[in-house]
Amino acid sequence: MLTVFGSVALDTIRTPTRVVKNALGGAATYAAISASFFERPGLIAVVGNDFPKRYQSLLNRFADTKGVVYANGRTFRYDGSYDLTLTYRTTNRTELNVLKNFKPIVPQEYQKSQFVYLANNDPAQNTRILKEFDRVKFSMCDTIEFWISTKRNDVIKMVGAVDCVVINDEEAKLLTKTHNLIKAARKIMEWGAKYVIIKKAEHGSLLFYDDIVFPSPAFSMENIVDPTGAGDSFAGGMIGYLSSKNSTKLSIIKEASVYGNIMGSFAVEKYGVYGITRLKKSNIRKRFSRYRKMVHF
Repeated sequence: MLTVFGSVALDTIRTPTRVVKNALGGAATYAAISASFFERPGLIAVVGNDFPKRYQSLLNRFADTKGVVYANGRTFRYDGSYDLTLTYRTTNRTELNVLKNFKPIVPQEYQKSQFVYLANNDPAQNTRILKEFDRVKFSMCDTIEFWISTKRNDVIKMVGAVDCVVINDEEAKLLTKTHNLIKAARKIMEWGAKYVIIKKAEHGSLLFYDDIVFPSPAFSMENIVDPTGAGDSFAGGMIGYLSSKNSTKLSIIKEASVYGNIMGSFAVEKYGVYGITRLKKSNIRKRFSRYRKMVHF
């Protein structure tokens, strides 16, 4: 079984062509929906009493939501703006709201999960919740600038508690205080993670394990609409695939990282979660097949 823990949010996304307000977002949302195309996950998160019923219904379609708690107050909110190239995002506002004092509890049915993804969330909380699972075979976490800047030591402890860290290139540099991605990955592995995946947006990803570096280029895209959630979709697709295979062999992890890239490529094609919610498994298979042809020589 697979469990995803993290944030469910209401997002305001500002791109040069459009502003979308109160969109369903959050790292755990994207990751859980993406993972569901390989294995239906259990979702642990908190929302406020302002959380729309239509969004709850949408989550129910893709995940088991026994672990989603309603709390008095406002749902976690994020407001971000993209530049003209859709490459750089500025955070305008982060409101933790009900997430701030959330004390997550792992439902009994989820405690036997062998695959656990700790989506971008309070790192101390992530480390704590990991201990509530009985027999984790593979655990993975992500983090962002907000936590690196405010709780760096807790992020480092979290890195030491998981098998795999998924992080974007700028945040890897910020966390490790180095400008070289190979050195950054080595440092993260020194802190305890066995595998490090550095996401490089439209340039794909790098998987590090021991002395192995496995580069996986991004699927070539002509029309990118909204990059929000691409990294979370990557991580969800990756751990969903691993869980469906019930394997942590390096060859399967490499394949999973490619599926992560594929899921990220779908996420950027529409605003909000709709790039992945309207998918069919046949779409994923076709794109994976095209990807194999693209990288083969």
